[in-house]
Amino acid sequence: MPGYRFGKHPPQVDYRSLRLSNYLTAALPPPPPSSDTLARVYAELKVSDPTTLFPMDGNDTLGDCTCAALAHAITVNEGLLGVKRIMPKAQVVKLYMHLTGGVDSGLNELNVLNYWRQNKVESDKIVAYATIAPKNHTHVQQAIELFGGVYLGFQVQQNCIQEFDAHQPWTPGTLTNDGHAVYAVAYDQTGVTVLTWGSTQQATWAWWDECVDEAYALLPPEALKPGFNPGFNSAQLQADLSDVAN
Repeated sequence: MPGYRFGKHPPQVDYRSLRLSNYLTAALPPPPPSSDTLARVYAELKVSDPTTLFPMDGNDTLGDCTCAALAHAITVNEGLLGVKRIMPKAQVVKLYMHLTGGVDSGLNELNVLNYWRQNKVESDKIVAYATIAPKNHTHVQQAIELFGGVYLGFQVQQNCIQEFDAHQPWTPGTLTNDGHAVYAVAYDQTGVTVLTWGSTQQATWAWWDECVDEAYALLPPEALKPGFNPGFNSAQLQADLSDVAN
């Protein structure tokens, strides 16, 4: 039987964190009823096996889910450009141990994102991340449409592993003291699809509202360019990044 580990710490609040809502303008149309980044990645790479593209990355024996989710985000980002880039397990574990100080302690998502904002990981870099109010489904959906996915964390429900093993959608359940990090890559009116534990997992919107306690849009360098998207205020993002830097 495969093992599954958690490892996300409770959300950390930093007043300097950017908010996605500040960059979405009235020109941005409502999100479509459904969006599937993963299908686009599969089409670009001519690979449709999630176990190949999004492996376990040590999350069967270590609480490195925050770094595994980062690795999966990189594969998605590069895959949308037609580049097959899968972060080796050894590199995921090395990053995890670097950020924890060499112990299997789990991590805070902001620590992982701040590191990625300041350093390239597998030749991939974000210029910023922006918080999404978890219960704002419209912004979650727009982030998946604009940026290909949402990096998120949730408080684990008791039936989490059982539903994963049974290939059933995650549904609300009694919350435990564990936290888990995953990367959302698709949505429809019933819920979302996330990457975790070497596979894909569906989850209902009711689960999302009950369990998700933090969500982030990962902003690529292209987001700073004028014309990135008519509904995204790149100039405001540039100004805010300058303010934060100063």
